[in-house]
Amino acid sequence: MSNILAENAIRPFVIGRKAWLFSDTPGGAHASAIQYNTIHYSLIEMAKANGLEPYEYLKQVLTALPCADTVDKVEALLPWNIKKSDMSE
Repeated sequence: MSNILAENAIRPFVIGRKAWLFSDTPGGAHASAIQYNTIHYSLIEMAKANGLEPYEYLKQVLTALPCADTVDKVEALLPWNIKKSDMSE
């Protein structure tokens, strides 16, 4: 399993971290930390790479994740395990 395509897609945000390191205000620092969280970008880019609409994918995952009580259920939520036809459910 490799996420190199997602990592390459988010590279501009990761490189920007040095520029965001010194924020002028605590509010600005907090906004940068939330807005540029690479985990979110990785999920979004992996959804795109698997032909899914990112908003719908995240909505489905964030709805189903609290009920995922086994590793198999969590793995079923990975973008390559979800079909486009499953997104409309």
